[in-house]
Order: sequence, then structure tokens, then C-alpha cells
Amino acid sequence: MSATDTAAATVPAPAQAPASAPATGEPAPGAEVVCLGESMVTFVPQTTGRLADVPAFTRAIGGAESNVACALASGGHGARWVSRVGADGFGEHLVDAIAAYGVDTSAVTRDPARPTGIYFRTAADRDADAAFEVVYYRAGSAASAMSPHTVPLDALRDTRVLHVTGITAALSPDCLALLRTLTERRAGRPLVSFDVNFRASLWPDRAAAGEVLLGLARGADLVFVGEDEAETAWGVTGGPRAVREALPEPTTLVVKQGAGGATVFTRETGEAAGTVAGDLASGVAGDLAGRGGEAVRTDGIDRTPDAVIHEPAPLVDVVAPVGAGDAFAAGYLSGLLRGLPAAGRLRQGHLLAANVLTVAADLTTPPPRALTDRLAALDAEEWGGLALGPGWAERLGATTPSEADA
Repeated sequence: MSATDTAAATVPAPAQAPASAPATGEPAPGAEVVCLGESMVTFVPQTTGRLADVPAFTRAIGGAESNVACALASGGHGARWVSRVGADGFGEHLVDAIAAYGVDTSAVTRDPARPTGIYFRTAADRDADAAFEVVYYRAGSAASAMSPHTVPLDALRDTRVLHVTGITAALSPDCLALLRTLTERRAGRPLVSFDVNFRASLWPDRAAAGEVLLGLARGADLVFVGEDEAETAWGVTGGPRAVREALPEPTTLVVKQGAGGATVFTRETGEAAGTVAGDLASGVAGDLAGRGGEAVRTDGIDRTPDAVIHEPAPLVDVVAPVGAGDAFAAGYLSGLLRGLPAAGRLRQGHLLAANVLTVAADLTTPPPRALTDRLAALDAEEWGGLALGPGWAERLGATTPSEADA
């Protein structure tokens, strides 16, 4: 089956976003986005310093995929998180905390034989003079036992978008088998979104990691990857276009460039993809119809020229970088689900990332949609002059459009 065949697979019609997201974790049929992955209870020091010296910690939650689900649910989208947790207090806390954001957690299973993962980290990301430390207690966790046989596959496929990351692939051979099953090109699957999310500490063999992550990315429809990740994992240098040359299979590739912004390469149908999200609702993602010509294929890959769009990131006064990539993915996916043009999706991603970058936590409630829509609609000059610091959402959200433009 070719890349185009998969991209053209039928995708469920748009679900009506809930007027207000339920906080019960009850089943929500036809979730717009399903996120699969391990979440852990996180212990964050109340002061900076070495872990050996920190006397007290604050409990939080951490998980790339659940971060995306929480941000989407908070923004009014139907989001489901699928995972496994231990039959313990930490697992109960995770499920309750994620459900409180409005996420459907009904497909999360409890493992009586394996614990919920936890980790401790220093506050060094808020102290440039301190050394960052993180200690994981996740080996043998309930989530590491995820496989095609231990998670409800129907709950993963009953969606418009399935979002996964490379973190899951590193947890165990069973987790890798699950991701390979989900990224297998087959008719009728949802649009598969894959965030490479390369974590060197999880991969003892970097060469093997690069091969695994590249293989999974090639099976996805939408891929998020940092320019620095592409260099570390795949040895790709030369900027976003070099990354696209190394990864031509996905219909859409988003290359994140840190403070430099992000570039999207896409072969979506519609009016050059810069004016429509196009294909998600209609179920013809990647179809050649309406593009004014046949694609040139080599080895089953659609070689139709990409629409290429770059959007700079606003200037951000960073408090802590943890979680920004997850927030960016959530913003982009929200824009995709709402049918925003590619530039608008990138700007939504930048704004949700800025919201997390300017707080100490790696998960926080996103700004009101009306505010991000207003900022994303700024002209190029106004967008280029946007500077965001701690409290920016509250401050700008309290102004009228005329005051903001003054």
C-alpha cells in the first residue's frame, strides 16, 4: 500500500466539540483526538538545588501524550487518553488529575502486578547556575506492559486523530510492537500524528533509536520533529528542507526550530493547504484530486511538491522549557481540527507553547480560544513584534482588541 493510499483512508467525520468538557472521565464516543502513552506522577522540588539537598517536593503529573490530551480537552475538544497505570494510589491520582481537565479516561486500564511510574526532577530548569537532574522510577511500570494485546485497540481507532510519540517506543519491546501496529499503513485508520520526542536517556543505543523513530515517523500522516532532534537522532543537518528530504512519506511534516519558529511541509488537498485544513473532515486526506496533476511517485511515495510555510515564534521570556513541545502539538492539532490554515495552526502551536514556557509547570490550562484566535490573526508585522512573558494570557485576555492594538 502506498503512502497516498493510507493518507486517503476514510477518517471519521468531525465530532461536535463539547460546549463544556466533562470532568468525570466518562466515555466520550468518537473522540476527536486519542492520545496514547505513559504518564507518571512527578515530584518537583519546592526549592532549587541538588536532589540530595532538596527537603520537600510538590506532587504533579507528567506525560507528553496526556499533556496534549489535557490541553485539547481544556480547549473544548473531545480528547481521550489511553494508557495503563498500577492499581495503586499514584495511578488513581493520575487518572483523576487527567480526567479533571475533561479528558476521557475510560479506556485506561489498571495493572495489579505492576506499579505506576514516578519520577523526581530538580528545579534546575529555573536556575541556570544549577545542574539539572532527573531520576525515573519507571522500569517495569504498568505502562511499559502496553502492547497490541493489553490496550483496547477499538478505543484507539475510534477517533479522527490518533496522537503518539517516540517515548512510548522506548519503554519496552511490547510498547514498540504496539506503535508499529498503530502506524501500519492500512485503510480506515484515523489520521496518525507522531511526535518524535527523542529522549536520549531512554535509548542506550542511539543508532538503534534513530532507526526505530525514523521507521515510525515514515508510517505516520503528520509528524512533529525538532530540528535539533533530527540532527541528534538521524544525523540530518541543513535545516528543515533537509529534514523533509530524509522524511518524505508523511503527508505533513512540522519541523520545530525553537526560538526560530516552525516550518510545515504539506501535501494536503484543497487550496494549496495554506488556506484550508482540507482533508480531515472529508476523509480524503492526501487525495490527488483537485491538485491539478498527477504526483510523481518513487518507491510508493507521493512526490507531489509541498506547500511550505514558515511562521516565526513570538519572543518569549522563558520560565521553564518543560512541556512546550507538547503544548505546541496540542495547538497545532487544535487548529487542524478546526480547519485553520497551515499558518494559523503553527501560530496556535506557538501560542500554546508560550503559555507553558512562561510558567514553572509543564502542564497548564491553555489561554481562551478567543484570545489565541485574536493573536493568531495579527498581521506579519504585529506578530513579529509580539513579546510574551509570565502572565501574558491574563494580561492580554483582559484587554479589548482595540486596546491590544494601541
